[in-house]
Amino acid sequence: MSRILLGVAGGIAAYKACQLVRLFAKAGHEVRVVPTENALQFVGKATWEALSGHPVHASVFEDIPSVPHVHLGTQADLIVVAPATADLLARAAGGRADDLLTNVLLMAACPVVLAPAMHTQMWIHAATRHSVELLRSRGAVVIEPAAGRLAGSDSGPGRMPEPEDIAATAFALLQDPGLAASCGSLDLSGKRVIVSAGGTREAIDPVRFLANSSSGKMGVSLARAAKIRGADVTLIGANLQVEIPAGVEHVAVRSTAELADAAFSLAGMADVVIMAAAVADFTPSATADSKIKKNGSKGLCLELVQTTDVLRELSANRPPGQIIVGFAAETASSEDELVELGTAKLTRKGCQLLVVNDVGGGKTFGSDSNSVWILGAEGVLNRVSSSKDVVAHRILDALKEV
Repeated sequence: MSRILLGVAGGIAAYKACQLVRLFAKAGHEVRVVPTENALQFVGKATWEALSGHPVHASVFEDIPSVPHVHLGTQADLIVVAPATADLLARAAGGRADDLLTNVLLMAACPVVLAPAMHTQMWIHAATRHSVELLRSRGAVVIEPAAGRLAGSDSGPGRMPEPEDIAATAFALLQDPGLAASCGSLDLSGKRVIVSAGGTREAIDPVRFLANSSSGKMGVSLARAAKIRGADVTLIGANLQVEIPAGVEHVAVRSTAELADAAFSLAGMADVVIMAAAVADFTPSATADSKIKKNGSKGLCLELVQTTDVLRELSANRPPGQIIVGFAAETASSEDELVELGTAKLTRKGCQLLVVNDVGGGKTFGSDSNSVWILGAEGVLNRVSSSKDVVAHRILDALKEV
């Protein structure tokens, strides 16, 4: 169990932070909430105390014997501020300590995640941009806000990221605090990233299909991580069983042929293409127009033909400078055999990086964790066994090795 301190600044998005408390607590973490006085105008202390199970203080003059402005920051394993208003960002960047929350931020001895929420004009203002740059230069992870409906009738960038996306980043940092440098670096800013995710389905007739067990979680984690790091992300999703991260463009596909069409159409303008989808290698040679009925025979014979090798085609036609990352779901009797199979596939497919995992016995499919080997031209670049959000960031880190 980790100790998470949730700071809440005075914006209308404060109500969304209630869901964050629930997500943190559901994952088994101890949560303490430190709202600003303005935040309490939107959500009262009773709500925070009921959700967190702990007393809530907003002033340095409350519970003075326990010195909350010191121990809350030093004892936390992670601090998340959501929403982080323009005022809060400016005060934190300036080193102000004029309320309990800014005191806690100055005392922080752990990773800090800030989830901005404000009107678009405030977000793009030079003063706010300067505050964000300062905070990032000091190691804070400032998540890019989503675009959407704001307070009133306005829309645009400045909407607080969805609680699920904030929580995913928080959990990744708790598992691997070293990710703070990657998450806060914006090293993919200005880059166009295409990610495929999920499992394709090959139709037999209008109601039946051949498929695999992929949920799309790994690809969605990659899309989320790339977005956090500043990329413009498009997710080609094949029958996904998970939600799309906020701010990620989604192209829904069903079959390998549809996925290939989408990938070939979008890849030409991408800086990075990550093919994480579990793509069917075979498809029925013909699809029945109506449901196949039982006819008294003992079974059904299907003729299967190979599908398009999307990864190899992308690699063969990639523009100069583009990085293509492939995935290989293999079964092997040993780690050495797994790496050997992956190395051969890397050469055969022609991509720059290949992520290999062992799926024997249904491992990784639908799971929140993964265990992978990241291979490059020089061999194994990294071995990561953690949550899929952590694995996603380590895969993006490997782009620097190409």
